[in-house]
Amino acid sequence: MIATAAVLVVVLIGSFATYVVAYYSLVGSLDVTLQQDAQQLISGNEVNQLPVIQNTCGRAKGYCSQIVWADGKVYPGDPQVLPIPAAVNQLAASLGSGQELLFTTKVGNISVREIVKSLGSTYSYSNRPPPEQRLTMPDGGALQLTAPLTGVHEGLHRLAVALWIIIMCGVGLAVLLGFAVSRTVLRPLDDLTGSIEELARTTDVSRRLDPGGADELGRLRRAFNRLLAAVDSSRESQRQLVLDASHELRTPLTSLRTNMEVARRMEELAPEEREILIGDVLTQLDELTSLVADMAELARGDLPQLTSGPVRFDELVLTAVEAATTHGRSRDVTFVTSTAPCWVSGSAARIERAVDNLLDNALKYSPDGSVVEVSCAEGVLMVRDHGRGISDSDIEHIFDRFYRAPEARSRPGSGLGLAIVAQVALDEGGQVSAHHAPGGGALFRFALPPIATPHPARNPG
Repeated sequence: MIATAAVLVVVLIGSFATYVVAYYSLVGSLDVTLQQDAQQLISGNEVNQLPVIQNTCGRAKGYCSQIVWADGKVYPGDPQVLPIPAAVNQLAASLGSGQELLFTTKVGNISVREIVKSLGSTYSYSNRPPPEQRLTMPDGGALQLTAPLTGVHEGLHRLAVALWIIIMCGVGLAVLLGFAVSRTVLRPLDDLTGSIEELARTTDVSRRLDPGGADELGRLRRAFNRLLAAVDSSRESQRQLVLDASHELRTPLTSLRTNMEVARRMEELAPEEREILIGDVLTQLDELTSLVADMAELARGDLPQLTSGPVRFDELVLTAVEAATTHGRSRDVTFVTSTAPCWVSGSAARIERAVDNLLDNALKYSPDGSVVEVSCAEGVLMVRDHGRGISDSDIEHIFDRFYRAPEARSRPGSGLGLAIVAQVALDEGGQVSAHHAPGGGALFRFALPPIATPHPARNPG
């Protein structure tokens, strides 16, 4: 319907323009004919002789002529056959020759085109009456000459009929073509809608649509396939997360269940055994708490962060190193730091959690009495330990959820610490990577986009 309306508007505008152009063209042709006839009447006579005209409309209706003098009289006499408006009297009173007027008027009930041409000199009768009958005509005067517009109106009427036929045929053709095009376009769109509704009903996001061609619907199909692939990947990640979490929770829960069964015979245990049992239960509860907290952190990483702001990265790292140093005293592990003032933008709590996880990971895999080297500058944190390092087969999976290297499975942990670091780096627009440190050990690089100092120091005075 919109296409039909657009075609109708265009055809109407084109038809109107055609009608107007035809009208002015036909009237212009008639004006040229009147100018030639008027000039021929005036110049075809002897000098100082009046044109041979009759103040009647002749045999053909609408063809009229008369001369009007400056005093308002007409030639050759009564009756007056053409109206004499004020503009004609003004032209008749002027002495300049060659001036003319062209306009549309009516003679009786006939629409005519009239030319008024100034004579501008003195004339006498051209049929040379006897001397005693010769009269000297006054100066000035104007010739009035008309031609009917009947032929113009008939031509315009035929043109109008033809244009209306063109308009009706054009609109009808536009309706048919618009319907055919719309059906051609909507049929594949209906098929696409049906496929999407089927997917919504079955929730089978593993299915894919026909990729289609290079047109807009083909692009839409391929975009929807990419959406399905993303949803399928997300669902698979959720399924894997549930499976991995179930697997990780099974071990501490089984151990906790065993200890609780032993606790039923608490009165049979010696005081030392009771303390060991309670310690084991508390350790297992701590593992469960840590695992649940890590899973919650990973889930929260998929949500938009609403507490982002400027963070003094080097000070945050120094604070985290102080806490890690306290934990490392029992194994005589020393943290050596090198920092430079720098600012980043993000969630301070989440960035702090990522830094803590990197330091805890370095502490966990550092030998007793070793050194952990920490540097922070321009938004880049480098953490290097002197442990066994990372094997080539493990380095590409080190940031996966619940992934733990075979030699690390005997150590406490859930395998989520480095996954949280990777999630924070992704959410904050940064990146994290693991490398082989020169001389042995592992080197982790955690980088965030640096920003300018929010409140630059003012110069004194």
